Amino acid sequence: MVSWQCAVRRGSWLLVSVAIIGMTRVRADGVSVVPAEFTRPIAVRQPALGSEIVITITPRVAGAIHSITWNGREFIDSFDHGRQLQSAANFDAGTRFHPETFNPTEAGSRNDGRGNQSSSRLLKLRYGRRWIETRTQMAFWLAPGQKSNGAPAKNTELCSRHQLTRRVTIGFEGLDHVLQYQTTFNVPADEGHRYAQFEAVTGYMPADFSAFWKCDPVTGRAERLSDGPGEQALPVILATPSGSHAMGVYSPDQPSPGFEQAGYGRWRFPKQRVTKWNSVFRVRRPDGIRSGDYEFQNFVVIGDLQTVIDTIRKLHRLPGTR
Repeated sequence: MVSWQCAVRRGSWLLVSVAIIGMTRVRADGVSVVPAEFTRPIAVRQPALGSEIVITITPRVAGAIHSITWNGREFIDSFDHGRQLQSAANFDAGTRFHPETFNPTEAGSRNDGRGNQSSSRLLKLRYGRRWIETRTQMAFWLAPGQKSNGAPAKNTELCSRHQLTRRVTIGFEGLDHVLQYQTTFNVPADEGHRYAQFEAVTGYMPADFSAFWKCDPVTGRAERLSDGPGEQALPVILATPSGSHAMGVYSPDQPSPGFEQAGYGRWRFPKQRVTKWNSVFRVRRPDGIRSGDYEFQNFVVIGDLQTVIDTIRKLHRLPGTR
């Protein structure tokens, strides 16, 4: 685990310079290579839509994305070790499937709470001016012996053997307000799964992103979306009531075969004052889930509501993204 101490302003980290003196190695091609035990936040940025997108990762959540800001607004509610822009997976362990009971999670475990340590292990970290790449050995969300909605954890250790490689780049095909979000889940052998659920990317957002929308990427038509909770087939957008700030997700890899009416989820948690969206992929094989790599590409779109709607349609029409 990595530890981290710093000043806090009502749940947000007091950021320091990107340059980590004595730790960062900058190669001739401009790539910065940082030891996995990095101890300070790292931010990458890109001008976009008359402002600037700034992405910040911290050691507190094992390099998961702690913050995204644009045009004076924070888009991520990084409260405990579950509420980031991050990735996770759920498996059945060869028995009846229960959410969270075999749940490798990028940012850490439920036990990590609001603390300054993560049970996940950051194995690799590289970044450039507008991109970040990490490889993480994911902790299970539940510790052995814990329960979720009455169902006991199926894992017998806190840290899983599952690894996640994630690369996030600000900007794609001239769209400076789009995050290209590439994830590779490595599933180890000999775990006996018949069902896998990959939460390729999920975003937990402040409660004022309270307007839920769905967008048809073919027509560009957007409609208000109910609270659900749960998934449906069209890309999801969460926006402020005025539409001045919004975040949406689109994946050319959706939907998963056999799960054509699902893929994009949304949730509202009034008690916790947080909202959530995700892009989820599933694999079901009665003869067993194969080990190895599972790769997914998503695009996270930032801007005002109409810009996000228009951009999802543009992404769908671009060669190589459909």
